[in-house]
Amino acid sequence: MIKYHMSRRMFAGAGLASAGLLWTSGARALGEKAATATSTIGPFYPIVHPGDSDADLTLVKGHDKRAIGQVIEVSGRVFDVKGNPLPGATLELWQANAAGRYDHPSDPAVAPLDPNFQGYATLRADSKGEWRIVTIKPGGYGSPIGHRPPHIHFDLRSEESRNIAQLYFPEEAEGNAKDMLYRELGAEAATSLATRDASDPNKYTWDIVLLV
Repeated sequence: MIKYHMSRRMFAGAGLASAGLLWTSGARALGEKAATATSTIGPFYPIVHPGDSDADLTLVKGHDKRAIGQVIEVSGRVFDVKGNPLPGATLELWQANAAGRYDHPSDPAVAPLDPNFQGYATLRADSKGEWRIVTIKPGGYGSPIGHRPPHIHFDLRSEESRNIAQLYFPEEAEGNAKDMLYRELGAEAATSLATRDASDPNKYTWDIVLLV
């Protein structure tokens, strides 16, 4: 039986009910690790998944050019709350492009789409629970709940657990602090914050902890 994380947070106007995905109760420290904080799925989950959905979002199959923007690498591991790695865990992710635009018909942004940006990926953690993506650092954008800082949406699943989460960037501290969804995470916000590599500012790590 899959265990769903619970959340009290809802994105105004996101249309979650129509998507059939409502999430309740948030992360809390259990055992050795604190579970990754739950967030809303948001209004821009892809309606149609692109044909290319591998772990490199900067290159679209059949295109000669790379996506516009700062190329970054994000890697980490998936654990349960006892600190055991979760091999084979599924990570589905989607994000705005460098201009803050989602490839979604409901996105009202006037920023241009980038035909060379994949914007979506699905992958599995390896035998050690490790995962890695190459992508473009997303741009922030205006929304009905105020300006949203750069972030990446994740739908995280193991055999017994599922969580919707958002990854935030540590160098965006000012924007994060003003963001309604980030603020509502409270003390749990730390579990949603990536760590930036001190020797390479284009590399980040983010470990994910699922309730099992």
